[in-house]
Amino acid sequence: MTEAAPTPALKIENLRIALPKGSDRPFALDGLSLEVKRGEVVCLVGESGSGKSLTAGAIMRLLPEPHVHVAGGAIFVQGEDILAKSDKEMKAMRGERVSMIFQEPMTALNPQKTVGWQIDEVLRLHTDLSRAGRKARVIEMLERVHIPDPASAYHAYPHQVSGGQRQRVMIAMALCLSPGLIIADEPTTALDVTTQLQILKLIRELQEQEGAGVLFITHDFGVVAQIADHVVVLKQGEMVESGPASQVLNAPQHPYTQALIASVPSLTPPPAKCFDAAPVVLKGTGLTKTFAARGGLFSGRRKSVTAVDNLTFELRRGETLGVVGESGSGKTTVSRIVTRLLEADSGAVELDGTDLLACSPREMRAMRKHIQMVFQDPMASLNPRKRVVDLIAQGPIVHGENRKKARAQARELLELVELSPAAANRFPHEFSGGQRQRIGIARALALRPKVIVADEPVSALDVSVQAQVLRLLADLRDQMNLSLLFVTHDLRVAAQLCDRIIVMQHGEIVEAGETAAIFADPQHEYTRNLLSSIPGRDWTPPKSATNAA
Repeated sequence: MTEAAPTPALKIENLRIALPKGSDRPFALDGLSLEVKRGEVVCLVGESGSGKSLTAGAIMRLLPEPHVHVAGGAIFVQGEDILAKSDKEMKAMRGERVSMIFQEPMTALNPQKTVGWQIDEVLRLHTDLSRAGRKARVIEMLERVHIPDPASAYHAYPHQVSGGQRQRVMIAMALCLSPGLIIADEPTTALDVTTQLQILKLIRELQEQEGAGVLFITHDFGVVAQIADHVVVLKQGEMVESGPASQVLNAPQHPYTQALIASVPSLTPPPAKCFDAAPVVLKGTGLTKTFAARGGLFSGRRKSVTAVDNLTFELRRGETLGVVGESGSGKTTVSRIVTRLLEADSGAVELDGTDLLACSPREMRAMRKHIQMVFQDPMASLNPRKRVVDLIAQGPIVHGENRKKARAQARELLELVELSPAAANRFPHEFSGGQRQRIGIARALALRPKVIVADEPVSALDVSVQAQVLRLLADLRDQMNLSLLFVTHDLRVAAQLCDRIIVMQHGEIVEAGETAAIFADPQHEYTRNLLSSIPGRDWTPPKSATNAA
């Protein structure tokens, strides 16, 4: 007698999710079918707007109904039809049968409650354990996710732990009831490579111990290569390809999958350009910045933290200098000191021989036209009440340009960054993330600067949009002879865009040189560790996918 196949952790049949009237399409998902077996990791891949996160919302019954709702199909979690469950029954299933690891733990965690209280809440709602039993279980889970000093972490608030540790707290919360299905929605997007690799290994390790099925939502094919057993590719709500990870990664069949994989930046830098004869346009000398911070993990004592320690660098005309390192290495602090958004304790930043740090506010205002910044989050840096044409024209107008001429130049810049001039009269919220980043670049270019400082400008973008923005930056740099100071934790991006890189650890430069030379033969142990931690490092996109692009 043939033994019956085990019930899958998740089975979705012909799922359709309706969007509100007036949306760009009637269905966010149109006919999605997939299966996640126990002990299997299935990666759901696609660009923003493909329906990945709404799939997770439907499984958890957390869609913003009635505007967005399931319009057809079925979802079975461990054999149970969740669409037929009452709200009370679904509440009981969440955490116990199915749980979710969210993309941004700082948003998902309650800032007014301790880490221990928030994990304990899951146990209070779903178990009959005593208070002492619950605390022991919480500390056990914090140990399992490798948080240092779990007993102290139990009493910490979310802001008192690092980003990687907050993500571990979310994982502990998701796994504390040993659910059969775990949904992970972009859980490593904002993390540096070493923390990202630790989290991926942790999810795989705990999933294997528990035998749970994992639906892992991501747009990062390096992560897919690192963790996936099976891959499902979505395009605008429709599944275009599905198969074992090795097959989809190494022999993609659909042109869309091929194009996505072709957009993954190569880890082999292009041949180095020589900038020795080019003049130095930006020079940092002996930069130091110290912050006051809480001492210990949660002790409350005050001590100083040196974010940048006696840092010196040079950036030449037409060159791109990458600043790489883990979170807390001082990368963003450097970018803000250079643009005088943060005051250094000591040192000098010379722009064509003028020390920006010695400039008066009035002098610095005049110098800002020569050094502009592209921020990581364009939505946070663009005024939501101003039209795009006014956002771009604002800088030149402040610096004395005629309003009519500045607005005309703004429309020209929109074309330069490959946006329609018709977009000029729209507001920031009417654009996609990639389009908003293009607007941010246009705004930075409006003053015709000599230097652009870009702080993680593509870290939150889909792989295909990321490739477009990087190509745009490289083209503009070459056309306008710009110099770029490019801050990133994504070493794939650094490999393709940066001519030279400086590697930072604890505020200091531990290695510097031509990108190709450092990637080929890193000298410092920390650099070697960063490079070996890149997710999917051993996977090389197939030539067929590259040619398809």
